[in-house]
Amino acid sequence: MLRRIGQKLSADDIKIPVKDAAFPAPFKEGLEYSSPARGTWNIVHTGMLIPQSHQIFVCSQGCLRGVVLTAAEMNALDRYSAVMIREENVLDGTMEELMIDGVSDVLQKLPDRPRAVLLFISCQHFFLAYDQNLVFRTLRERFPDIRFADCYMIPTLRKSGLTPDQKMRIQLYSMLEPMPHDPKKVNLIGSNHAIRESSELVPMITDQGYELQALNHCRTFDDYLAMAAGSLNILYEPLAIAAGKDLEKRLGQAYLYLPFVFCFDQIDENYRKLAKALHIETPDLAGLRKKADRALKEAREEISAVKIAVDYTFTFRILSFCRLLLEYGFSVTQIYADAFLPEEQGDFLWIQKNHPDIAVLPSNQPTLRFLDREPREKILAIGQKAAYFTGTEHFVNLVESGGLYGYDGIIGITELLLDAFRHKKDTKTIIQRKGYGCESCI
Repeated sequence: MLRRIGQKLSADDIKIPVKDAAFPAPFKEGLEYSSPARGTWNIVHTGMLIPQSHQIFVCSQGCLRGVVLTAAEMNALDRYSAVMIREENVLDGTMEELMIDGVSDVLQKLPDRPRAVLLFISCQHFFLAYDQNLVFRTLRERFPDIRFADCYMIPTLRKSGLTPDQKMRIQLYSMLEPMPHDPKKVNLIGSNHAIRESSELVPMITDQGYELQALNHCRTFDDYLAMAAGSLNILYEPLAIAAGKDLEKRLGQAYLYLPFVFCFDQIDENYRKLAKALHIETPDLAGLRKKADRALKEAREEISAVKIAVDYTFTFRILSFCRLLLEYGFSVTQIYADAFLPEEQGDFLWIQKNHPDIAVLPSNQPTLRFLDREPREKILAIGQKAAYFTGTEHFVNLVESGGLYGYDGIIGITELLLDAFRHKKDTKTIIQRKGYGCESCI
């Protein structure tokens, strides 16, 4: 479609009313656009969660640019190295030699010996059908005091099988080895952000004499290895389900998926499942439920007249969250999401039936480059991408729920909503920082 140079698009030119949207993918896949909202984590951020580890990327120069900038921005270049693939390595069949010698050279020159190495390979290795078993076997023989994890930077696999984020969460725990399980140790796995200590989930576990372990809390590599002693893995992000299944298969650890949903009844059901798994009484959460209800009603009184735009980076259960706001009378008018989780179909159908005119908009289509981002009225955005596309200075800066969970999480979100409504933020400066919650030199 031809368009005059400089001509701007409005959200109305791009949106699909939810009543006409297909589930779970309302938009066709094709050429993709990446907005300058950079708060979502990538494989470098996630890999850095393992203490005393070092990341080595083996790929071509163009691919290295993004990951080295991530490491540099988070002031972690001392934990990052790269081995560059050149044309001759592809043509003369020396990929295995390049990897073995290159990684060996890096490790021998590091001032401090890492306990673990996350070795990232790229799509070129698979195109060439290199011998991965040979590479890792040789490296483990040369460096018996170092654990090696095979990690992947393969964008060509984004649309088939496990996504890079799912695969990364599996490999994150791949260096754990079988050991006797401690029935009083429980792991939280798969989340980039540490759960907030104020969440009712934490005392429900620890007050019953259980030790709660999480990668986000590990200070040493031995702390990380000790997670293999956990008898139960709890996860609340869908990207971690594959990791839970892998640990169950490899280590015999049971896993329990308790998604961060925004329906009160489902939250109660999550806690009933957890109590059953821990062989404890389900705590009385009626008071906390009333507190969350009151917090939402009080926030609505102040915010109800303002239009709200939400994007998928804010939380994995974006439709559950939007339904909660709509049920409490908030004016949700825009949802930025390229696809929805299958488990959200019930919430999708509810929104479709009760609020059919809500606009569903993509976040990655190239036409968004021409979107008119000058706000004509006050808009409250929830999530960085929604803030960027609407051009608002009033937004909730949170990615992947930011460690919020349960009733306490809902209460925390209402506080963030009120703060965002009352105070402006420097949107441009905030959203260009990579990895929400990570150190940034910007």
